[in-house]
Amino acid sequence: MKLFIAGHQGMVGAALMRRFTREAEVDLVTRSRAELDLTSQTAVDAFYAAERPDIAIIAAAKVGGIHANSTYPAEFLHTNLAIAANTIHGAYRHGVKRLLFLGSSCIYPKLAPQPMTEDSLLAGPLEPTNEAYAIAKITGLKLAQYYRRQYGVLFHSAMPTNLYGPGDNYHLQNSHVLPALIRKFHEAKAAGRSEVTAWGSGAPRREFLHVDDLADACAFLLRQDKPPDWINVGTGTDVTIRELTETVAAVTGFTGRIVWDATKPDGSPRKLMDVSRLTALGWRAHTGLRDGVAKTYASFLAEKAAGTLRN
Repeated sequence: MKLFIAGHQGMVGAALMRRFTREAEVDLVTRSRAELDLTSQTAVDAFYAAERPDIAIIAAAKVGGIHANSTYPAEFLHTNLAIAANTIHGAYRHGVKRLLFLGSSCIYPKLAPQPMTEDSLLAGPLEPTNEAYAIAKITGLKLAQYYRRQYGVLFHSAMPTNLYGPGDNYHLQNSHVLPALIRKFHEAKAAGRSEVTAWGSGAPRREFLHVDDLADACAFLLRQDKPPDWINVGTGTDVTIRELTETVAAVTGFTGRIVWDATKPDGSPRKLMDVSRLTALGWRAHTGLRDGVAKTYASFLAEKAAGTLRN
């Protein structure tokens, strides 16, 4: 079985590579960004025509945190729209038997009832700070759904919650909250600083899923004969940003004071996924937050020492 993993060099793609290299019957097909421009339909069609993969997992995306999404909305919308449209349409045109599109929990309304069920999609306004990214992901999800409905192809989607793990982006402004905190506390400890400033009030609640758990969930979903058009993937539990920040400080060994900068945006007050549909199918996450943060900090140190840290 030939499996194409789009975005194999990113955090999610690398986790998928780790997971599927354990499958003896899987022949992995990959292309780097330099080798294949996923924003070009011509290039994507040529790739599919040449390789003829049986299955495609679309993990490629332009991603970032609140600052990046707010600052570069045009790029986030255009790039992610192009990737979704080209990979899904190309897969249909060239006979890919199955496709799994990876979205994000930000597709759901800002004030969606918590925990967020799959049925809350398009039921209200999106969070403004990541609206562009969310619209692109909703489009990809709907494309997969409509190609399945119209043409009978087994295209479906998974909506992971906030992800973290090896290979994350640790840029202090453009990364997501957890890796930014890891870097911030690590550098503060190394410099002997007595305090660290964290963004916002610390009150919002967030759910975090280790990326290797997501990869395992993807493998599980690809074994389902009749998967839902889209399904939430998460832990089903959440913590406040304050609790997360204190956990990261403890794991990194920072013992100073944490100062909260309330002039910075909080984003959505809560984002917790309802994972009852996935649980009913028989899958659960197995990495606890503190253990996951400890593993991620270890990978941060290893990547930093090797000069491969993304920042």
